[in-house]
Order: sequence, then structure tokens, then C-alpha cells
Amino acid sequence: MSDAPYQPIPCVQHERLEFAALRKQWLDVKVDGVVQRLLPLDVYTRDGAEWLLAKNEAGEELTLRLDRLRF
Repeated sequence: MSDAPYQPIPCVQHERLEFAALRKQWLDVKVDGVVQRLLPLDVYTRDGAEWLLAKNEAGEELTLRLDRLRF
């Protein structure tokens, strides 16, 4: 799926991620069919796609393409 063209996500979901990053609020997000508890750190654009930098409960930093996430 990472080679597929980026599909923009709805503005409401984008705003939810930005607000969670600002408020340091944990979210339950489905990533490739698996629910993960993530702390959003930043939402940014790179290479024609939007990305989330987040930390999981184990403290690992993850970089995830927004169109691969489900809420």
C-alpha cells in the first residue's frame, strides 16, 4: 500500500490528529488492521503525502502515512 498514490483523509480526522498532538492526548488508531494506542507528536507533509509522527505505548516513535490509519 505504501506505493499506492496518497489519498487525502477527511479534514475532521486531520484536525483530530493535530489537536491530539497539541493536547498530548493518546488515541486508539487502527494501523493496517491492528488497533494501537498512539500519542501523536506531529502531523506533516512530505513527498506528496501527509504523515503522523507518533509514539506508541512502548515508547517507540512511528512514522505513519495518514491514509493508512482508521479511527
